[in-house]
Amino acid sequence: MGDSGKMQLVDRAVRELRARILAGELKPDTHISEAAAAEMMGVSRTPAREALAILVDEGLMLRSPSGRCTVRLFTRDDAKDAIVLRGVLEGTVLRLAVERGPDAMVLERCETILCRIDTALNSRDTTRVFEDYARLNKEFHVELSRVAGSDTLQRELHRAIRLPFASPGAFPPHRYNTPKVRNTFHRAQEQHRAMIGAVRAGEGSRVEALAREHARLAWEDYEAVMYEERASVENAPGFAMIAAAEATPAV
Repeated sequence: MGDSGKMQLVDRAVRELRARILAGELKPDTHISEAAAAEMMGVSRTPAREALAILVDEGLMLRSPSGRCTVRLFTRDDAKDAIVLRGVLEGTVLRLAVERGPDAMVLERCETILCRIDTALNSRDTTRVFEDYARLNKEFHVELSRVAGSDTLQRELHRAIRLPFASPGAFPPHRYNTPKVRNTFHRAQEQHRAMIGAVRAGEGSRVEALAREHARLAWEDYEAVMYEERASVENAPGFAMIAAAEATPAV
């Protein structure tokens, strides 16, 4: 099998294992050997081993000194820390963009996406508003990560948002479309506009603070869904891991 075929097998194994972990099918603290992963995914041990290594790198699994891989147990504090870290890194990207000079084409693409978000927010179809906002918000933040022209910061920011609850698209299904969460969309859009405006105005300290404040708003979304609409998140990607952690008795 060529390198392309091997990578396809690895990618498929990663996606399937990740989906099972995020759905709660593979419970926190579950040990998964290379042989078990290979059998589960229907691949040989080599792509299974590489898939496990990728999931360890993403933070969904832990590897012991002996090499055994275990599904990671996440807590509410872990989720909050991931979101806060996203804000810190995004703020650093934006401050650096001011200091070095932002990529003008990236700013233009960001503003185009924001215009599309404005259109989405004005729709009378609340379900469509939610779905369109989730998709466009993710596009905006991916584009924003490029504004400083720093491959290093872009890579680290993308690492920070690999965990599903830290991603700008953390609540994609329409079942999380609650009035309180929808209200934050308008506040978030105001912050989006303010961040772009601060970059254009050369206000490095202000845009860094705005990015951190924007992450705090994402945490409000998280809490509104996870703790106020608890019954609606049984199948939400990643939340099963945290719910399991909270259900685990203290020792």
